[in-house]
Amino acid sequence: MRRNNSALIFCSLLLLVFAGCSQNDNATKQTANTSTNQTSSEGSTSTSTKTPPADVVRAEASKVEIKAGGSAEASVKLTIANGYHINANPPSFSYLKATELTVEPAEGITPDKPVYPASVSRKFAFAPDPLAVYEGEATIKLPLKAASNAQQGAHTLKGNLRIQACNEELCFQPRTIETSIPVTIK
Repeated sequence: MRRNNSALIFCSLLLLVFAGCSQNDNATKQTANTSTNQTSSEGSTSTSTKTPPADVVRAEASKVEIKAGGSAEASVKLTIANGYHINANPPSFSYLKATELTVEPAEGITPDKPVYPASVSRKFAFAPDPLAVYEGEATIKLPLKAASNAQQGAHTLKGNLRIQACNEELCFQPRTIETSIPVTIK
């Protein structure tokens, strides 16, 4: 009789252990499902493989005038459609794709490191914690230097703006927007 009670207690303990493991496994699956709503560091996981409409994020650079041998600051204005946001730079988490502007030097004009605007913190359905994002309008400042022998006249710097647009429920695949910065050397 005592042996049967011991076996019964042992089986009950095993059932409790397996039930606990099953609950931990379900919690792990829920966490994994939540994180697939966001982009991993490789950009391979996302709830949506679609890209948002092309006009969700627009980039427009203002004209810049620089004296040869001088410096100035270009402004790249981002306009983000209502109901959407893009990840800030730096992003809240390393697996999120930051907004990133890259501009190549050209014709005696050298861009410096972009200065990204302050972000806003928002809570979204797809993320457990608030995220640092840009909404509405945001302006990236880009310091520029002109060589002392830079040729006077109109020039164009080519840039790429890497963004990941999201709405209230999910994030879309990251994409690159080509932009140009008109520069006049005086």
